[in-house]
Amino acid sequence: MRLCICFVLLSVIVCASADNPFTRGGRFVLDAAGGAWDMLRAYRDMREANYVGADKYFHARGNYDAARRGPGGAWAARVISDARENWQSGMSGRGAEDTRADQEANAWGRNGGDPNRYRPAGLPSKY
Repeated sequence: MRLCICFVLLSVIVCASADNPFTRGGRFVLDAAGGAWDMLRAYRDMREANYVGADKYFHARGNYDAARRGPGGAWAARVISDARENWQSGMSGRGAEDTRADQEANAWGRNGGDPNRYRPAGLPSKY
């Protein structure tokens, strides 16, 4: 996950204009960095909660929070989600169906859908 965030931040710096942070390119960079942070926060919460059946909720929540920042945040969420699923699909052994369900939750959150659609009963309100 940390590698994905580093990749996103490096890509943003290389791909976007890093002039005045209040210009369009600078805003994209700030939104992307914030979006990467949102994705990391959701991942950390998922690991901390260690709650069976909650991974789709955290996928949707991370993407939702990141995309609310703007185009840069949505871009970061998509890059991180895709990288994580591509890496995980080869490592986890859960198969294509789990990857498809994760990507559905990612897209749902990134497109403004309420992450609580995926919230399992009993997940502590802290999350």
